[in-house]
Amino acid sequence: MRVVPTRCLTCLGSAAACLLSTTTLLAQNRTPTTLAPASTPAHQIFDLSIFVAAITGGIFLVVGGLLAIALYRFRARTTDPAGEPAQIYGSTQIELAWTVIPILIVVVLFLTTARIIFAVQDAPKPKTALDVTVIGHQFWWEFRYPKFAIVTANELHIPVSSVSTPEATFLKLTSADVDHSFWIPQLAGKTDLIANRVNSTWMDPQRPGLYLGQCAQFCGSQHALMLLRVYVDTPDQFAAWIKNQQQPARQDPEATAGRSIFETQACMNCHTISGTAATGRFGPDLTHLMSRETLASGAMENTPANLREWIKSPDTFKRGALMPAMQLNDRQLDAVTAYLETLK
Repeated sequence: MRVVPTRCLTCLGSAAACLLSTTTLLAQNRTPTTLAPASTPAHQIFDLSIFVAAITGGIFLVVGGLLAIALYRFRARTTDPAGEPAQIYGSTQIELAWTVIPILIVVVLFLTTARIIFAVQDAPKPKTALDVTVIGHQFWWEFRYPKFAIVTANELHIPVSSVSTPEATFLKLTSADVDHSFWIPQLAGKTDLIANRVNSTWMDPQRPGLYLGQCAQFCGSQHALMLLRVYVDTPDQFAAWIKNQQQPARQDPEATAGRSIFETQACMNCHTISGTAATGRFGPDLTHLMSRETLASGAMENTPANLREWIKSPDTFKRGALMPAMQLNDRQLDAVTAYLETLK
């Protein structure tokens, strides 16, 4: 019997997770792409990629054309004399050309790339900019809005920018564990999140809507399901979202049984729900859980049925997720799910 190496099984698992992630995104008809930039940094990166593609495409055509000419001109013919053909030895002019021209091309590409990098990194920060702190976890995202005292997870809300009311969002990025990478192709370039280090990026989206991305640095078995959702809101939508997120958790008298179970189980040690005894920091803040469209960092739609199954067995949906199965009976599962459904 042939034994499959553990490394192979890991690769197969990662490939399957990546396929599932791609299927999920395609089902939403919102596949992330760099070909439809919607903010200034993304436009600059797109323009650079077109410039590089034009140069490298020209190189391909020149080299391929010369190769085709050489193959045709010096092909074997039945009229060729026997023996080795006359040999042509080096040309100083040609050797200088194929040395100097590539060097010039590399210098041009280097300078152009450096200019874009510095233009993005050194962009002045407006006084009215929105500040967001992004913390990467295995395998979810934490978003903190210091100015508004808001903490949320996995779904980032930012305002749209327009000519009349320019808005910019500046992100500080770090990691709570391993290396991660924040990438929204239509809004900004890939930026790594590293423990004990703060990196930064910014974006000024010019069209409202939903923009998708994901962690772009392998961070463990569920890296492919560490998805990102950025909601670019109109000014009124963003103001309404901020107002709702600043409210404490709802206290529904009909959900007291579920709240009691939540606060007496290990749930409260990992999650925060404002206005309650739950102040854990290991897992996502659940104060307004039902205001989010997805669960498990975009892995599934946020419905009561999916929420119940996630509480029952997270590993079924995200193998390797750090949240353990809570071992609750059906009555407890129903009660906790009903309680979490009130957190809007």
